[in-house]
Amino acid sequence: MAPNASVEVTGVLNENDADTVDGGLSKDIAPLKRAEKRKIKVVWRNVIAFGYLHLAAVYGLWLLLTSARLYTVGFAFLLYVVSGLGITAGAHRLWAHRSYKAKLPLRIILCVFNTIAFQDCALHWARDHRVHHKYSETDADPHNATRGFFFSHIGWLLCRKHPEVVAKGRQLDISDLMSDPVLRFQRKYYMILMPLLCFILPTMAPVYFWNETWTNAWFVATLFRWTFILNATWLVNSAAHKWGHRPYDRTINPSENKTVATFAFGEGWHNYHHVFPWDYKTAELGNYRLNFTTAFIDFFAKIGWAYDLKTVSNEIIERRVKRTGDGSHATWGWGDKDQDKIEIEHANILNRKDE
Repeated sequence: MAPNASVEVTGVLNENDADTVDGGLSKDIAPLKRAEKRKIKVVWRNVIAFGYLHLAAVYGLWLLLTSARLYTVGFAFLLYVVSGLGITAGAHRLWAHRSYKAKLPLRIILCVFNTIAFQDCALHWARDHRVHHKYSETDADPHNATRGFFFSHIGWLLCRKHPEVVAKGRQLDISDLMSDPVLRFQRKYYMILMPLLCFILPTMAPVYFWNETWTNAWFVATLFRWTFILNATWLVNSAAHKWGHRPYDRTINPSENKTVATFAFGEGWHNYHHVFPWDYKTAELGNYRLNFTTAFIDFFAKIGWAYDLKTVSNEIIERRVKRTGDGSHATWGWGDKDQDKIEIEHANILNRKDE
C-alpha cells in the first residue's frame, strides 16, 4: 500500500486532513470525472442472490406478522441492533474514521457484532468507506450517488467495481487497520465466522431454545433481519445523499435525513458527517435521540473501554455553518441574533441571579 492517498481528494477523512480552522479544505481541488458513461458489467450471481434475499425477506415479514413467536421477533430485533452497532460503532466510527479508540474487549465485541452484520469484514468495509469519503460522488466512490438512487443503494453491489474504485483504494494508507490483530483475525477466518454468526446460529437458536419452527427461524430471525439491516445501511449511501437539508455545507450531496438516522442508529446526519467525519457522534446533537450509536460509545467510555473520543467545538461548527451552510441550521442558543424575541421575553429562567 502506498503511504498516502492521491492528492485528488474531494473531502476530509480524519482530523489530520482538515487544513482550515473550520475543518474544510483551504483550496479548491478538482474532483475526478463524475458519472462517466460506460457499459456496466452486471454480476448475475449477485443479482440472483439479492433477488432471492429480498423475496425471502418479504415472506419473512409475513411470517413475523402472522406466525412467528414473540421470542423470535425479539431475537430478530436484538440481532438487528447488535449487527447495526457492528457497522456504525465498529467498522464506521472506530475503524474507518478513527473517531475514538477502543480497548481490546470492546474491539472484540464490535468485531463479533460486525461479523453478525455480514457486510464484508471490517477491514475491507473501512477501506472502502475511506475511498467513499476521499472521492465522494466521483467514479472512485464505490456507491457514487451521482449515478442515481438505485445505484447508490444496491446497484453498486450488482456490477463490477469501476476501475477508479480499485485504483484509488490501492493508494490509501490502511496500515492502522492491518496492524489491528482483531481485524486480522476476523479477515483470516471470515468465511468460517460469518456463516456461523450471521446464518447458522441465528437460525438454530430459536428452534432449540423456544421451539420455533425452522421456517420461521430461517425467514424471520435470519433473512428478514439481515435484509433489514442491509437496507438500513444502504439508505445512508442513497437517501442521505439525496434528501434533506445541508446546514453545514450546501455544496455537497450528503444531507441531514432524520428517517435514515432513525433506522441506522444516528448515521443519517450525513451532511455533518461528511464535513466533520472524525467526530465520534457523526452529528451535532446534544442528546441521544436518533443517535443510539453515540449512547453506546459513551457507555463504554464511562467504563474505560472507549477513550480519546473526538468531537467538534461549537465555535468550529458555527464558523463552518456561516461559511458554507445552506441557512437551515437552527439558532445557536440563548441570545443568538436569529432567536425569536417572543421566546426570549417569555422564557422561564430558573435560579436567576440579579445583577
